[in-house]
Amino acid sequence: MKRASKYQVDEHGFYGRFGGSYIPEMLYPHIEELQQKYIEISESESFKKEFNKLLKDYVGRPSPLFFAERLSNKYACQIYLKREDLNHTGAHKVNNTIGQILLAKALNKKRIIAETGAGQHGVATATVCALMGLECVVYMGEKDVARQAPNVNRMRMLGARVEAVRSGSKTLKDATNEAIRDWINHPDSYYLIGSVVGPAPYPDMVARFQAVISEEIKWQLEEKIGRHHPDYVIACVGGGSNAAGAFYHFVDQEETQLIAVEAGGEGVHSGKTAATTALGTIGILHGSKSLMMQTADGQVVEPHSISAGLDYPGIGPFHAHLYDTGRAEFHAVTDQEALEAALELTKLEGIIPALETAHAFAVLKKKAFLPKDVIVINVSGRGDKDLASYIPYIQNQEHE
Repeated sequence: MKRASKYQVDEHGFYGRFGGSYIPEMLYPHIEELQQKYIEISESESFKKEFNKLLKDYVGRPSPLFFAERLSNKYACQIYLKREDLNHTGAHKVNNTIGQILLAKALNKKRIIAETGAGQHGVATATVCALMGLECVVYMGEKDVARQAPNVNRMRMLGARVEAVRSGSKTLKDATNEAIRDWINHPDSYYLIGSVVGPAPYPDMVARFQAVISEEIKWQLEEKIGRHHPDYVIACVGGGSNAAGAFYHFVDQEETQLIAVEAGGEGVHSGKTAATTALGTIGILHGSKSLMMQTADGQVVEPHSISAGLDYPGIGPFHAHLYDTGRAEFHAVTDQEALEAALELTKLEGIIPALETAHAFAVLKKKAFLPKDVIVINVSGRGDKDLASYIPYIQNQEHE
């Protein structure tokens, strides 16, 4: 496989010193099959035709690139919002699930396994399984089942079996552990991973399917301002699929600064955080080598974030490499800062963002921009799933 750039994956599944495939022996034949066939299948004319047709007619792409005038006036720069929240299912996740379900069909897989935190990937997976008539099992931490109840109900309505995971912190990490256990017990199933994590080739595969985001940003900006590259692209990062998609076509354009935003939780040094690049060291998590929060003897440190989708103790190897090389700038945003940013966007632009997305908007207060700067913020999802977290915050604001 020809390498696209020094920031993209190499033929061994590594991004610099991150990546690879560290999995139980019984899964090797299935990972090997994916490694050998995913590019051949996904680059075939028949695949691309069906993929693009579904993105257009089913997902509703292209998603708009919206000039946020009032937000731009407040921060004295030019802010554009990539509206992934307007996709069918309400987030960027469906770009990847469309691609992977077509791949699973091409590999003749009948049973689909997925993990989810905020529930958006679970909903997107259940959606495409319903579309294709395939069995769907979604693993979700018990804590996330409670705080993301609307998405759990959507998955069940779509015909998926939602398995609540009661081990560990009962969040995304533990859901991923259980999904991998299921895969080991049912190796003929297809594991539809939701982010740029896991063993190779998943990080590259997910990034390729999400790359439609930055592909559209380029031509949409060209239409609006006469150039195809912004000065900054900002996106939140848990595992990092929406950021990988938003960054993908800009990684080799040094004139575009990439800004990744992690969940600071209650503070980077509070013991309740998911700020991987601030605290993480190199380790093996869920099948790949990357940065992760761990103790000196390699035990995973439980993450914390008000946002279920960012509540993860590591980042994907693509992002670890961007951090390691200095290509992307990483910020940690606290729960409180994310809530404040969400309310500000809602009141200024009439857009209620997902709590994950809200972290990206909080950077506007942390970094000084110039009036000429063109900034694209990826609105990775809509916030109706997070009303149970937003309403108490709004009520407290009203009582102060």
